[in-house]
Amino acid sequence: MLKIYYKHHSEAGTDEAGRGCLAGPVTAAAIILPEGFSNDILNDSKQLSHSKRDILREILEQEAVSFSVCHVFQEEIDEINILNASIIAMHRALDSMAQAPSFILVDGNRFKPYPNIDHECIVKGDGKYMSIAAASILAKTYRDEYMAKIHEEFPMYNWKKNKGYPTKEHREAIKQYGLTPHHRKSFRQLPEQLTLDI
Repeated sequence: MLKIYYKHHSEAGTDEAGRGCLAGPVTAAAIILPEGFSNDILNDSKQLSHSKRDILREILEQEAVSFSVCHVFQEEIDEINILNASIIAMHRALDSMAQAPSFILVDGNRFKPYPNIDHECIVKGDGKYMSIAAASILAKTYRDEYMAKIHEEFPMYNWKKNKGYPTKEHREAIKQYGLTPHHRKSFRQLPEQLTLDI
């Protein structure tokens, strides 16, 4: 069972999805869970099936004290690098919350201080604290939804299935069809890549 709080009942968990992808945004979520919140299937999004994530998303959206989700798109990722884009996405999600948290729990080991609110980085936090696991569910489901939408425009890359991650199928499609406006041009798109005509 995941722990409900680290310090405060109004703390926000935050996490991102899509950091290692070749295409699409990096997506972050921030969420404050209510006092006494409990859910037996809530866990790190990577440990859950697609259907369980969708069920949890609906529950979390209904029961959260406050939540927000933010995309940072490929153009900005290429300008500022993926680490900075991931942190900015988390900051923007926090900015957009209807209620400011008293404390921030961050999944992973890298974060930049958020104005006037203390934070703690927790390695593998999405498997330890409910609020981070909840943020991981929201970030993952919102990003997957976006990738399914742009899949309709470029079905040959099969983003509906691979979500923009560097699968063999995705890289074969890049070899055959080249890059789209949704690809991250600063990423190494192909293993043997030296230069790319863009």
